[in-house]
Amino acid sequence: MVIAATKPSNLETFLKLPETKPASEFMNGQIIQKPMPLGKHSRLQIKLCTNINQVAEIPKVAYAFTELRCTFGGASIVPDVSVFRWDRIPRESSGRVANRFEIYPDWAIEILSPDQRQNKVLANLLHCVDDGTELGWLLDPEDENILVALPERRIQILEGSQIVPVLSGIDLKLTVAQIFDWLNF
Repeated sequence: MVIAATKPSNLETFLKLPETKPASEFMNGQIIQKPMPLGKHSRLQIKLCTNINQVAEIPKVAYAFTELRCTFGGASIVPDVSVFRWDRIPRESSGRVANRFEIYPDWAIEILSPDQRQNKVLANLLHCVDDGTELGWLLDPEDENILVALPERRIQILEGSQIVPVLSGIDLKLTVAQIFDWLNF
């Protein structure tokens, strides 16, 4: 995780800067660049989006986006997976999906990378739930557990055969073990 040398005075100034790869986020007046995704991170991210979208897209319940910049509540973050309820997906007047999402995700999912500090990622999830996000997940591939962030800053840590809560209306039932079994080929 790299803290950028350029420190804008506010969110508006940050949003005018060129995008970085991997993405940089703006939180509490600081720019923090996310680490480059590695194998476990990438595999879990794709599997989560695929599984969520398989059950949520056709009935128009929700849609899961990867690495989508969400700007809200004085911050601009890029969760690994952002799930939006269908009727909250920003659209252009033509009906096409918008490029800018200036709202919080309904469900934010982060996957801890080896170079990330868990507290920084948890702070992003708490920012989300403070601003209206219904559900946050923080997956830790090394410890094989999932920290669940709920409104009012309620936190749970789930492991093994425990079923992980999903956004209401999404017909998906997963255990922590099933999610981390996706790392096996």
